[in-house]
Amino acid sequence: MPNDITPTLPQKLVDYLQPGAPALVLTTGADGYPSSAFTWVVCLDRGRLRFGVDHGGSAMANLARSGQASIQVIGPGDLTYLVKGRSRKIKEHIEAAAPASLMLYEMDVMGARDQSWAGVSTMPLAYEWPAAQRAALLAMEQAVYAEMRDFAA
Repeated sequence: MPNDITPTLPQKLVDYLQPGAPALVLTTGADGYPSSAFTWVVCLDRGRLRFGVDHGGSAMANLARSGQASIQVIGPGDLTYLVKGRSRKIKEHIEAAAPASLMLYEMDVMGARDQSWAGVSTMPLAYEWPAAQRAALLAMEQAVYAEMRDFAA
């Protein structure tokens, strides 16, 4: 049922996130205000997600301080979830993301809230790479997802 909180990830969310997908990482600043950042996320199992965090960004500072985060997932159809949990840095650099400087974080899921609306279909959170760089950037993105999934913490 929409808006129910489950202690683990529902299977349809696991299926969507296992290959990798864009999402938003939500954290709380020292001033108590929320902050959001685009990220890539992969699902390892019903209780763990991995995501990237920019070096030097507000999400990095907020996660270092509290370890608390939420991941907002907006997928095709009625796939809209807010996942919350405790997160920790497991790798200083995601090599496949170079020259971008991203750290790899892992979240232990505490709950997932279905935020879908009955009878409404959402459009997935998406972005479009510049045409001249599209093939190279898509390959890089897939390499990032593979590194995120395959890293042995």
